[in-house]
Amino acid sequence: MTDNEMQRYLSISLLAGCDEVGRGPLVGDVVSAAVILDPQQPIEGLADSKKLSEKKRNALYQEIIDKSLCYSIGRATPAEIDKINILHASMLSMQRAIEGLSVIPDHVLVDGNRCPEITYSCEAIVKGDSKIPAISAASILAKVVRDNEMKELHQEHPEYGFASHKGYPTKQHMEALEQFGPLPAHRKSFKPVSRLL
Repeated sequence: MTDNEMQRYLSISLLAGCDEVGRGPLVGDVVSAAVILDPQQPIEGLADSKKLSEKKRNALYQEIIDKSLCYSIGRATPAEIDKINILHASMLSMQRAIEGLSVIPDHVLVDGNRCPEITYSCEAIVKGDSKIPAISAASILAKVVRDNEMKELHQEHPEYGFASHKGYPTKQHMEALEQFGPLPAHRKSFKPVSRLL
């Protein structure tokens, strides 16, 4: 991304950033967040959520909620993922997050290489979660929300180990699937789950 592009994005007063989390896991919703940051209340340390420690993410999560002009969470369920596939479900969850914003954005930047179907002007930025502060903020919100949901699922079904692997297809998760079978929250169209059904 050129400096000129960066300056252009940063000069947009109501710039929404959007990112999703949870394409790869075998269980749970794909979760998106959309955020419009407040230029008057800058937040230090925004970065791609995957590169931050859990402690740092949680601290930034609260700061983003406290300081942003508005934010919104969108999601698509395992049933929707199974019906329309994970790519379309990711787009649907981003669409829901953006349309849930209480302030109308002047422009939307999403992480990745394609935009969801929305009525606002939108651009996709590859690796946007490490380049655009508003997308970084969205990635942090989405990751903390989804991780917390995995911890809740862990409370109900500790034998699967969701608190540690967050639903990704780790060795521990695969062994638990073999032993205990899929839960209603599992994505039935994903191969490791579908072959057990």
